[in-house]
Formats: sequence, structure tokens, C-alpha cells
Amino acid sequence: MTQNGNSEPKPCRIALVGAGGMILEHGRAFADVPGVELVGITNRTRSKAEDVAKQLGGPAVYDTIDEMWAKTQADLVVMAVYETAILDVAKNCFSHPWAVFMEKPIGLDHAEAIDVGKAAAVSERKVWVGLNRRALGSTTKALEDLADDPGPRFIHVQDQQSLETARVIGHAENVVKNWMYANSIHLVDYLLTFGRGKPTSVEQIVPWSFDTPGVVLAKVTFDSGDIGLYEAIWNGPGPWACTISTPRRRWELKPLETARYQNADERILHDVDAVAADTEFKPGFRLQAERVVEAWRGNHSTAPTIDDALQTTELIASIYQS
Repeated sequence: MTQNGNSEPKPCRIALVGAGGMILEHGRAFADVPGVELVGITNRTRSKAEDVAKQLGGPAVYDTIDEMWAKTQADLVVMAVYETAILDVAKNCFSHPWAVFMEKPIGLDHAEAIDVGKAAAVSERKVWVGLNRRALGSTTKALEDLADDPGPRFIHVQDQQSLETARVIGHAENVVKNWMYANSIHLVDYLLTFGRGKPTSVEQIVPWSFDTPGVVLAKVTFDSGDIGLYEAIWNGPGPWACTISTPRRRWELKPLETARYQNADERILHDVDAVAADTEFKPGFRLQAERVVEAWRGNHSTAPTIDDALQTTELIASIYQS
């Protein structure tokens, strides 16, 4: 860990963009990391930013991102905004020399995500993305165990989505049309979290249809030999779940925050204790915040970068392209 002269963690001054529930949860998680100070918040509706600021202990409220940078000179900006605003807000954040942490998705659709990635590269910003399922206690415990298992992996991801539910809760139609980028990213990212190496092929077994959404099945093959199966039930009941099978052991994340495992030649599932941080904060957020701050400090970290998020977005596009 990078230290200052008093042997304390290097201070990290954080600014926030957005004023919804997600930015509040991120603010709580980052504020709990040693050495972090929340120094500002901005949102297009100032009153909402003032309300979130009050809940987070009173960081200063600013009218614009530009003003917040000028007044705070923050080290890291955390942005969590509505999908239709991501591109413009991200480019505005990239125009200032702070590091950036973005809530997923990184664009309304695949093409916009590529634009955001290019803008980050041109500005030479360090950008991390909130793929928080990678930081769940269940995920980290499975990964720690699998790290010592050289056997081939079969990753089965189960997704469930509803276009009508997305409409009912008030999402704009262009967000609904691209709902897999906004919400299926939670599940598709598990294929890359547990699959070793790079995807070499994506086979659409049952293709996606926006006009008649139903079952989507896709096989993903990795250059390591690992195989993934993505299954989504659209406009019908189904779980969010992930299982990882090797000849030695099968891990089950169902629900995603809960880890169980089954050994070879057994018929029982062994429960794994939950991580306290996943009950005290939005699951995955506290460890995720710690990993991002460590990455900003220049220490080894598994915090997902914008390149990781682009890879996940590319996989979503490969599964859902018609």
C-alpha cells in the first residue's frame, strides 16, 4: 500500500456525479475506505444532490462537473448517471485530470460504449468500471478456490429479464431496446470473470429477437479450453445464477450473493459463510471501492478497467446481435 510520511494510506479525495440510489451506495462504500474523503457532488437537479450530500455527511454541492473540478481538484470522480446521459457525462469527466470510476454500463449500446472507450483513451484517463459482481464475497471465494484447480471449467450463467418490466418502471424506450447492455451485463460478465483466457467463439444456439423475446442460449468458447453457456429467459420467470463446474468441484452462486460448493462424488452442497461487507453495504460495493482506491494508489488491484468493461460489452453484442 502506498503510504504518506505519517505511514497512513495515501489520501484519496473523491467527487461524485449523479444523485440516484447508486451514487449514494457508492458514496457510502468509498467513504468507508481508509484515507478517502468525499469532497463534492454534482447533479443536473441540485436539490437531489443536496439530499444525497446530506446523507453522506455533507460534501460540497456544485452546479456543474467543471465547477466541481475547479473547486475541489479531486483525485477520483465517481459517476453513476442514467444510461442516456453516460456518453456526455463521461466525456465531461474525461476532460479533467482526475481518475474516473464509472458505474456500468459504459454506454447505452455497443457503439456508444466504444465511443466512451475511445474518449477515455484519447484523454489518457485512468478509468475503472463498477462490475461489482466480481467483488461479491461469493465470487471472490469461488475464484480463490478455483485458482488452484487446473481442470477445465464449464460456466453456466442463467439470466432473467423483462422488457415490459423495464417499461413499467419508467425506462425510456431506447434504454428498453438496449436492456441487455444495461442489465444483462450483470450476468454476462460472469463468463469473463470465471472463464480463463479470451473468448474465441460465440455460438448463438437460440438467437435473440426483440420483437418476440423469449429464450436466448449462447455457447462461449475460450482459448483456455473453458466453455460457457449463457441462458436468458425474457418475459418469463427464471433465476439469476452462475455455476462453475470442474472435475474436482462445482461452485453454485444462487442467488448470486450466496456461495455453495459440491465436491466430486458427493450429492450435498456445502454452504460458505457470507462476507460481512455484503450485508453492511450494497453487495460487492465495499470491496469494489477498496480495489479502485488501491488501483488509484498504484498498488496491485483487480479493479475492472474500462477495457474489461469493453470486453464484456463486446460479448453482450456477440450474444445478442441479430
